[in-house]
Amino acid sequence: MGSEAEKLPPHVLIFPYPIQGHLSPMLNLAHLFCLAEFHVTFVVSDFSHRRLLRHTAVAATFARYPGFQFRSISDGLPDDHPRAGEKVLEVLPSVTNVMVPLFEKMMADEDFLASAGRRRVTCFVADGLLSSAVDFAEVNRIPLVYFRTSTLTNLWAFFHLNELIEAGEVPVKGDMDALVKSVPGMEGFLRRRDLPSFFRGGDDAILQTLAAVSRKIVRAQATIFNTFEDVEGHIASQLRKHMSRIYTIGPIHEHLKSKLVEKEAEAATLSGNFWAEDRSCMDWLDAQPRRSVIYVSFGSITVVTREQLMEFWHGLVNSSQRFLWVMRPDSIIGKNGSDQIPAELAEGTKEKGYLVKWAPQEEVLNHPAVGGFLTHSGWNSTLESIVAGVPMICWPYFGDQTINSRFVSEVWKMGLDIKDTCDRLIIEKAVRELMEVRKEEFLERAQDWAKLARKAVNKGGSSSCNLDNLVDYITSLVI
Repeated sequence: MGSEAEKLPPHVLIFPYPIQGHLSPMLNLAHLFCLAEFHVTFVVSDFSHRRLLRHTAVAATFARYPGFQFRSISDGLPDDHPRAGEKVLEVLPSVTNVMVPLFEKMMADEDFLASAGRRRVTCFVADGLLSSAVDFAEVNRIPLVYFRTSTLTNLWAFFHLNELIEAGEVPVKGDMDALVKSVPGMEGFLRRRDLPSFFRGGDDAILQTLAAVSRKIVRAQATIFNTFEDVEGHIASQLRKHMSRIYTIGPIHEHLKSKLVEKEAEAATLSGNFWAEDRSCMDWLDAQPRRSVIYVSFGSITVVTREQLMEFWHGLVNSSQRFLWVMRPDSIIGKNGSDQIPAELAEGTKEKGYLVKWAPQEEVLNHPAVGGFLTHSGWNSTLESIVAGVPMICWPYFGDQTINSRFVSEVWKMGLDIKDTCDRLIIEKAVRELMEVRKEEFLERAQDWAKLARKAVNKGGSSSCNLDNLVDYITSLVI
């Protein structure tokens, strides 16, 4: 008969990149592992931890699982650092130079987190942006599983950076609408302007760093993706030629809901919000007709100039559609204060619109009054819109968002892509097209994708089976 220590469950160490868009899916993954009765240690930056405790139910949710624990360390940036816009690029070197060494010291000091009733780390689940994770895991002989929180297609493009450079397709220049020939599986629809924004030139060091991180993923024992086979299976099949274990378990926020229902668990799902939700918008939505509102949100990192803000405002008001607009306090750059919103826009907003600093996005997208989503095409937002069956107008800001928006418009055909433009007439036309002219066409297609997403995460679906296989794999690592 084995000792008590041998009976302890697997202990999973999770280390996300410390920004909201990466934390949210990795918190959901931690929750799924808790439901599998694993022990979980979740490493988070001090800044992120304070925001999560202030603006989410994370403490109450994980208090139900005695095997879960947070460990917080500095990300190396001051609290007043914006961590948004172009400044978000400063997070990566700070994580590398400050947070990672603190993490490695903590692991050594705490004997890789072994304690009474908790075995040493069985498996290290690291954010796909943490290039040092593979070396740390190999030196310490800990099985590594990377979690890529962006799309498979984004990773696949980075995989082919050298080929893109050799073909003269990167850095992006010349005819932006020319089709890209050097990324297998996307030759027929991917344009130069759709490649990840880092491919457009500028900071070559960042591009090469991200490409190197992407190539390191093949050294991990497994990789998790927050996607599902119906939307990216053709790229997953290409990647499986390079990686032995790929687990597509998304959309992870919906997968968690399905598991909670299946297990009749009381805990509610949560998102990694860094901002307080203004729930007054739900009362406003309750008073609007069905499918009459376009929801506008550009996520937790996007910043806009005042000029861009006014183009969106004119386009929305002139479209005569109802709109709910999320406008983060730190999302506007440039002049402010003295410039007043034109009277006709203020009146138009009063009649048709509602503004909040942050919204409960999943609830908003699933509200019957919402008929469209004007989005930055972040992957979390895109998946939430797919699950809710809400068509999109895509205005990508940076990173993988440029490639996501092309898939929305040309592959999944559940929306419009207006990247590289910010003109009131284009915005007005796109809103009218989504909400009036082609409304039924887009809604029907979006509902079809929603059904496929839910099928994937329900028992017997592709993502559900992949999660079961992932749990079995991690369990098999217990020695």
